[in-house]
Amino acid sequence: MMKFGRKSGESRQEYAVIGLGRFGTSVARTLVEAGHTVLGIDRDESYVQRYSHLITQTLALDSTDEEALKEIDIVSYQTVIVAIGTNFEANLLTAVALKSLGVKTVICKATTEIQRDILLKVGVDRVVLPEFEAGERLATMITSPAVVGQMMLCPGYRVSEVQVPRALVNMSLEDSNIAGRFGLSVVALQRGSNVIPTPKKSTVLREDDFLVVIGADEAVLKLSNHI
Repeated sequence: MMKFGRKSGESRQEYAVIGLGRFGTSVARTLVEAGHTVLGIDRDESYVQRYSHLITQTLALDSTDEEALKEIDIVSYQTVIVAIGTNFEANLLTAVALKSLGVKTVICKATTEIQRDILLKVGVDRVVLPEFEAGERLATMITSPAVVGQMMLCPGYRVSEVQVPRALVNMSLEDSNIAGRFGLSVVALQRGSNVIPTPKKSTVLREDDFLVVIGADEAVLKLSNHI
């Protein structure tokens, strides 16, 4: 298992920033300037090379790949900032992967209030809207002890919240086989006032549960109409 930016005997904090666009780079640079160790990640090799001299360490990686995140020991970074801007699907799937792996604090960028609400539903600890919070301000806030930790993605593809169909009530998530039967990824389950990010396969679905799913329009319709 590879580890990045880990130097024993140092008291400075260590962060990972995923997405090296303007906002992500601003966060990373401010953290580095404050004396912290930062791992910058982007799937685009050109961004990784462009900012390698400004960030402690940079790496080209598909952050939606949970196995790739395991390989770099991402959970060893207590705070991971997801600053993917133009691809909300990648933003959402990265956040889900990070929380599933057990990263303590995940902070995500959102461009709309709807995106913010979806990210909070899947268990993200904090969501920022860059229109209101500059990267420098976010970097300052997350290093402070006081900080606690149906949207269309593109034509024909969306994130939706769907009430569990009657035919799936009392079935486990695994037995319901929502991915195989409907072509949808379940990213969270809402049960009353509680939200369960990346629910376990053994989770038994209840009548009043709501599933947060991502997939094609027709797949969402098929699930919602399932008797």
